[in-house]
Amino acid sequence: MKEDNAAVHNARLTKGFFQENNITLLDHPACSPDLNPIENIWRWMAREVYKNGHPFQTVDALREAIFNTWSNVPTSLLETLASSMPKRLFEVINKNGGATHY
Repeated sequence: MKEDNAAVHNARLTKGFFQENNITLLDHPACSPDLNPIENIWRWMAREVYKNGHPFQTVDALREAIFNTWSNVPTSLLETLASSMPKRLFEVINKNGGATHY
């Protein structure tokens, strides 16, 4: 398993979980490029959830909007992100692990 060295991934509780479950982590730089396409989906979801520009009045209303949005992620978005992986990897290799435009 590979983590990005974010604070949440370096928390004592998180590290303890990995050790207790015999999960080996791979070393890599703290600023390594994020190749996880889920970040793109989170951005898309945030835009969709808040596209009307008004704050939610209740947690339940926000939760409902998030679940509805998650249920309606376009297949075309998922396909585009999946098909972009070879290009993402190639760019990371060409930049020797440096920042990419993704």
